[in-house]
Amino acid sequence: MAQITLYSSDYCPFCHRAKALLRARGVQAWDEIVVDGRPDLRAAMTERAGRSSVPQIFIDGQHIGGCDDLHALDARGGLLPLLR
Repeated sequence: MAQITLYSSDYCPFCHRAKALLRARGVQAWDEIVVDGRPDLRAAMTERAGRSSVPQIFIDGQHIGGCDDLHALDARGGLLPLLR
């Protein structure tokens, strides 16, 4: 199974949508880094992803992007092969 890292916020509807899609594709666990109230974690995410918005999703170290990027990848048929 792929190693997934998800930077998120508890109050972010896009984060919830991204996690729902991952669950729908059979992913049961991921490393979640909640950046709420943690400017150090948000700065580390921004450095790694080049973006400051959440969610930021990485699969096996590859930056996928945010929620819309994850859904677009799935729509193109590219998500499931990365998850295997």
